[in-house]
Amino acid sequence: MQTPGEFVREQVTTVREKVDRVAGSVAETVASSVGEAPSVAAVSSQVGEFIREQRSAARVSLRELARTAGVSNPYLSQVERGLRKPSAEILASIARGLKISAETLYEQAGILDRRSGNPDTVAAIRSDEALSERHKAVLLELYETYVREHRAAEQTSPHPADSPTKESA
Repeated sequence: MQTPGEFVREQVTTVREKVDRVAGSVAETVASSVGEAPSVAAVSSQVGEFIREQRSAARVSLRELARTAGVSNPYLSQVERGLRKPSAEILASIARGLKISAETLYEQAGILDRRSGNPDTVAAIRSDEALSERHKAVLLELYETYVREHRAAEQTSPHPADSPTKESA
């Protein structure tokens, strides 16, 4: 025989599962019937795929990430499948759970413009655990400035070989 506490826990679990299933099917129905703009669906799918890739690379389960990010397991699953477009606050929580920069997820979600420069360099700066978020932001800003200056210099001088050197001047 069940104790009252066990009975209540069982009922709550059953109700949560039903609500999650209904919410998931409603989200799918709304997304397909409303005719979301392709860019919104594509962005949701892109950020979801990115989160899944980062989670897999970090070898973190969906349930564990949901717990550390403070979101429900079904909600995170829907985000990863591109059925939900998370808010900036949710993205920041997920980023903390993945131990990556929130800015990275903001870019994937289209909230921030992508950084210029080599994506591998940007990723290396962001993934360096020895740096604080402030240090990473400063380094990325400096890096972008150098990239912009280099591109501007390339556009103003046709070929580096054509410009005089110290020896020929």
